Amino acid sequence: MSVVVMFFAILAALAGWWLARQRLTVKPWLEQGVIEGVPDFGASRDPAKRVGLGFLLAVVGSLFALLTGAYFMRRELGDWQPLPVPPILWFNTAMLVASSLALEWAQRAVHRRSQVQLRLGLAAAGVFAVTFLVGQLIAWSELAASGYLVDGNPANSFFYLVTGLHGLHILGGLAALGWAGVKAWGRGGVESARLNVELCATYWLFMLFVWMVLFSLLAGWASEFVAFCQELLS
Repeated sequence: MSVVVMFFAILAALAGWWLARQRLTVKPWLEQGVIEGVPDFGASRDPAKRVGLGFLLAVVGSLFALLTGAYFMRRELGDWQPLPVPPILWFNTAMLVASSLALEWAQRAVHRRSQVQLRLGLAAAGVFAVTFLVGQLIAWSELAASGYLVDGNPANSFFYLVTGLHGLHILGGLAALGWAGVKAWGRGGVESARLNVELCATYWLFMLFVWMVLFSLLAGWASEFVAFCQELLS
């Protein structure tokens, strides 16, 4: 449960930071003259899509935080038998990192108003993401061929569950990435794809963070860190 507590603590910190940026603690009716220090958000700085993505990431993060907490509680029982981590997960991780970097490059291309680089960045991000998903399916195939089936052990079930859910979220992100590609290749050019590229880059960075946490969890590296956090919270 400490994982869940940590996640909601981080979520509360982010919410507090966002509220602080809105100057909600200021009493403008008590100020005189010109009010200074008001952030320049502009009319389109925080459109509905950006707020919607924030809520989506909060929900997705809560889901994986709950799964992580359940993972730590379930493994304490005697029938838990950890399964080996397929080596291809290292390659898959590199592909997801490369996909996120390609989207960051595409985002910079938007600021430089370079349509060629924007298209290359989006195409590269899509190819790397698809390669990641194919690699995950290969990892499943290798584990199944070695006898680590879904119903063989609770550890097996958790592995397939968390990697499958993460893959589904990447698949959903590919749909949004495809829409950004449609705009980048359309008549509107770079400006029409600006918001979509920014949202995709943020989503990809978040899913990369989630995968790194899951990978460290499945590989067993997170155990000592969680034990340390449990001592702090207790």
